[in-house]
Amino acid sequence: MGKSKHETERKYEPSSSGAGGLPDLTGAGPVAESAPAGADELDAVYHDTADLRLAAASVTLRRRTGGADAGWHLKLPLGGDTREELRAGLSDDVPEELRALVLSRTRGAELLPVVRIRSDRAVRHLRDAEGGLLAEVSLDEVRADSLLAGGGHAEWRELEVELADGVHASLLDTVEKKLRKKGVVRAGSPSKLSRALRETGSAVTPVPPPGVVAGSPGSYVLAYLREQVGRLVALDPAVRRELPDAVHQMRVTCRRLRGCLRSYRSVLDRRVTDPVRAELRWLAGELGVARDQDVLGERIGAALAELPEELVLGPVAARLRVWEVSRDAGALARAHDALTTSRYLRLLEALDALVRQPPLRAGARRKPARAVARAVLKEYGRFAGRVEHALAQPPGRARDAELHEARKAAKKLRYAAEVARGPLGKPATRLGKRAKAVQRLLGDHQDAVVAQDALRELAVAAHGAGESAFTWGLLHGRERAVAEARLAELPGAWRAASDPALRAPLGH
Repeated sequence: MGKSKHETERKYEPSSSGAGGLPDLTGAGPVAESAPAGADELDAVYHDTADLRLAAASVTLRRRTGGADAGWHLKLPLGGDTREELRAGLSDDVPEELRALVLSRTRGAELLPVVRIRSDRAVRHLRDAEGGLLAEVSLDEVRADSLLAGGGHAEWRELEVELADGVHASLLDTVEKKLRKKGVVRAGSPSKLSRALRETGSAVTPVPPPGVVAGSPGSYVLAYLREQVGRLVALDPAVRRELPDAVHQMRVTCRRLRGCLRSYRSVLDRRVTDPVRAELRWLAGELGVARDQDVLGERIGAALAELPEELVLGPVAARLRVWEVSRDAGALARAHDALTTSRYLRLLEALDALVRQPPLRAGARRKPARAVARAVLKEYGRFAGRVEHALAQPPGRARDAELHEARKAAKKLRYAAEVARGPLGKPATRLGKRAKAVQRLLGDHQDAVVAQDALRELAVAAHGAGESAFTWGLLHGRERAVAEARLAELPGAWRAASDPALRAPLGH
């Protein structure tokens, strides 16, 4: 992968004030100088699917010549005014590494040129009193030509303010105040591409899902599903690039989607959603191998780092590292392989169809508070049954397994409560928080149980190699103590989560 950078910028409709149409922004906060910085002729061809799936997701992929950064540029939204730009060298075809990073949005559809945008750009640099670069202000004379059948031509002028690396985003607000005083207003489009598609007649108008009534249970469930599907799709490039926590977040998103589809079967037809749930379970399982290994390695490594030197006997750190590497490689390969399969693309297609053409049942049009509360209370009942059954078990593997099932039930209750926040408000939020407290406690217990198995494995390997197993045994004992401590805390956490007052506002 080539260069990556974050860009934070805003676009404006320019006025005729300032040199060459570029306003003088000296005096806007820390701006001590607004100096001309040359001109460029830029020529960019934007690529997308025929139905503009990238544009619909606020993603741009272009091949640009001219300027200091000629090449392929992929821009991914990060929220607010910020996007991440990934660059690759200038080639005729879309680079494979960028094609892979948009696969979750294209879902395998062909990428083709959709619009050509040429810009004559004049630039000014905004600097502080020490000469440090704060931002770049550019004025573009833009000419856009649709490359799709029946598309047209458009021209406009555009002012852009882009912050320099490391400059706080609040400078944009300061600059904007000065621009408003000069009659400059924010542009109606967030990017050149979106404006070009609209003004050349190439834009695709979103169609609202049929049969969804505002304020109904269906609307709340669908809004949650749409948010989580969007999150899953957006996390795909981060997983492929092995960014920190990306695998974990994608796995959690799979669980949220599965939980919603399970809890709200009265809203969505399970004949459609159950197969999707099964595929989400498959994907979470493929991702989970890498995530579980990361958590386990970090846990054992942190515990080892806390030990006094005199208690670390033998090549403990080296053995742990070899153990981690031997597992990490296979786990990451499994996660990456899953994202390259046709099965994964079919899942993305199914999720897209689910939010565009939701299989609504009669329950989707009932009174929202009643229907949603019923789903939440049903998950609570399952959760309560799991916890009480686990607490009644004698110590041992069987109880550990039941506690793990109780943890999963707590997550399902949490996710059902997340959907319910809209129609039910604070009661759903409070119940979700209490369930999360039990989930975290049980999660730490489960991690300690799994760590004990891994530490025993490491101890056996060390002993077989003629090394001391003392340190591994010591860490094993600590994890056992952690598991017992979490069990001692469970009854109190469960009393708080099972308080009838929490459920009373939901109709219990």
